[in-house]
Amino acid sequence: MADDIVDGTLAEGDQVPSINEFASFWRINPATALKGVAQLVAEGILYKQRGLARSSPTARARLLAQRRADFHQRFVGPLLAEAARLGLTPAQVIELISQEEA
Repeated sequence: MADDIVDGTLAEGDQVPSINEFASFWRINPATALKGVAQLVAEGILYKQRGLARSSPTARARLLAQRRADFHQRFVGPLLAEAARLGLTPAQVIELISQEEA
């Protein structure tokens, strides 16, 4: 569901599927689906409105910030550390990435 919010499939403020719909779609136990939704509510990604879960108006920005920080920690830091061990400067790493992108 978080991926759907990030990529815009699920707009901020949209109603999300019910626990039973979510469980049926992913073929998981409804209790597991409930835990997942409860976690997203606790993180401020979803909110409850009269028993219905909706995506938070700030969900996308919050998820993007969280994922960017995670990306930096998991990938950028280790990439630059390995580049330094190989004698590459950050500018050379950027050049390598630019070549890969082209």
